[in-house]
Amino acid sequence: MNNIIQADLYRYNGLSGTKGFIKGWFIPGFRYMFFCRRLKTIKKYSPRWFIYMLLLRRYSYKYGFQIPPEASIGSGFYIGHHGHIIVNPNAVIGKNCNIAPGVTVGQTNRGERKGYPTIGDFVWIGAGAVVVGKVSIGNNVLVAPNAFVNIDVPSGSIVLGNPCRIIPKDNPVTDYIENVLK
Repeated sequence: MNNIIQADLYRYNGLSGTKGFIKGWFIPGFRYMFFCRRLKTIKKYSPRWFIYMLLLRRYSYKYGFQIPPEASIGSGFYIGHHGHIIVNPNAVIGKNCNIAPGVTVGQTNRGERKGYPTIGDFVWIGAGAVVVGKVSIGNNVLVAPNAFVNIDVPSGSIVLGNPCRIIPKDNPVTDYIENVLK
């Protein structure tokens, strides 16, 4: 098991090793991200690549995740529950981030924010939140449920509401992001 998959597995209640992998296999978020991560390491269009791609597509329909293997996602990615989650293939998500059901990380096709989001490390994104456009979300940020983020967010903040409002706070993700490999 490579380090990225180990970090992802550890985020689910501190699971590790073979016994932890077997337990993690029954967690939809881990299973989906396992195939997503493996697709990046396998030679494209090989027999194993086709099998993994079919399994990833099956789990996408089964669990509602639309997270393409092309998206740049750091280690320790945690999907809280299965449900509709959409991530643009050009989005960048940092290490040890949590994402909840109903989240959209997408692009904007016009205006000064035309482009894709860049999300830092230790970011918790609540259910129903939308992050769109060429925005940068700093490290250690909590995006509240149902927030609409279309502006840059500095590190160490809480973002809430529509239109979004930024509230500076020290360690906003304490007790939200747990089981992190160092």
